[in-house]
Amino acid sequence: MTYSMTGFATGRGEGLGHGWSWELRSVNAKGLDLRLRVPDWVPGLEASLRGVLTKGLARGSVTLNLRLSREDSSGRLAVNSGQLDAVLDALREIEARAGEQGVALRPASGVEVLQMRGVLEQAAPEENGEALRQALLADFDAVLEDFLRMRAGEGRAVAQVLAGQLDAIEALVVRATSAAAERLPRQQEALQTAMARVLEGAGGQDPDRIAQELALLAIKADVTEELDRLGAHVTAARALLAEEGPVGRKLDFLSQEFNREANTLCSKAQDKALTAIGLEMKTLIDQMREQVQNIE
Repeated sequence: MTYSMTGFATGRGEGLGHGWSWELRSVNAKGLDLRLRVPDWVPGLEASLRGVLTKGLARGSVTLNLRLSREDSSGRLAVNSGQLDAVLDALREIEARAGEQGVALRPASGVEVLQMRGVLEQAAPEENGEALRQALLADFDAVLEDFLRMRAGEGRAVAQVLAGQLDAIEALVVRATSAAAERLPRQQEALQTAMARVLEGAGGQDPDRIAQELALLAIKADVTEELDRLGAHVTAARALLAEEGPVGRKLDFLSQEFNREANTLCSKAQDKALTAIGLEMKTLIDQMREQVQNIE
């Protein structure tokens, strides 16, 4: 299956007194570039997530964001002993000073003491980092599955486009083969005319040597090998699209070989129709190379 390097997925979860949200996205890259933004106070979480992503992905610039927050699910309150001692010390000092001034104060009730700032506070739940790490990793599996499903869908779409482009290139190879065959009589006539012109003004030159040079020119103008290699490249590209696993690098290299053969075909064409086919082929190959950049 062909996978794209473009993907996106989100997810939400909760447990162990926490809530969290995931955001996973990727774009094209030459290799695998992982950028993780996760809480560093959960022991081993980043390393575990990197391992999961490295196992499931081969290429792409991948960004993972995890937002983790503590939820107030218990509603448990606790007395801050230090703050309570400070408040009671302050009350005793106030009562003593008031007594020195002859001022009678009403004793503070327990409810009033509790209402003073910092005496009563929300109790922090006990943290279990390993349990939280395991919960997060289990929840991440679904996010990664959605992410890979999107990359697979994008990959199928790109593979269909590439298959159509390969069909078009193959049709152009057939047309180029016919154009080269039609060009042959004209090419032979042009070479014979050139040979006669050269022999006429050659003087003492060896006719056999001149004939050899003209034969070399004819060989250099032959495009049979280029057309054969283009046909072989089409077959190889189709085989790669049918493979399992990452094939983007191989397709990128193959598309460069396509371009090399098309350039040689145009340079050796010496024929208007064949040149036009070669230029059309180059346009298709450029479009194909753009699509290949999306393949993992």
